[in-house]
Amino acid sequence: MARLLVMYKTPRDAATFDKHYFEKHVPIAKKIPGLRKYEVSQGPVVSPLGSSNYHLVAILHFDDVAAIQNAFASAEGQAAVADVQTFATGGVDIFLFDSREA
Repeated sequence: MARLLVMYKTPRDAATFDKHYFEKHVPIAKKIPGLRKYEVSQGPVVSPLGSSNYHLVAILHFDDVAAIQNAFASAEGQAAVADVQTFATGGVDIFLFDSREA
């Protein structure tokens, strides 16, 4: 399995971010080809030392890194990337990696 980890930094307006994210972005992102599972954080995103500058974390599951790369080359993937620019006013960090049980 592979993961796409999307870490959204605290936006200028959290209520506006949440409304757009859940009503518009999630339905767009769920159309990405090869997506196996879509998880999001619930409640505050904190570090072991306390608060963080992140508002929401999304973890998208795919078969492998190649599937992630193909997914984001698709029209649906490009639409999801373009949409992020419309609501992620605090910035976003994106990571992709293969995963395994340890």
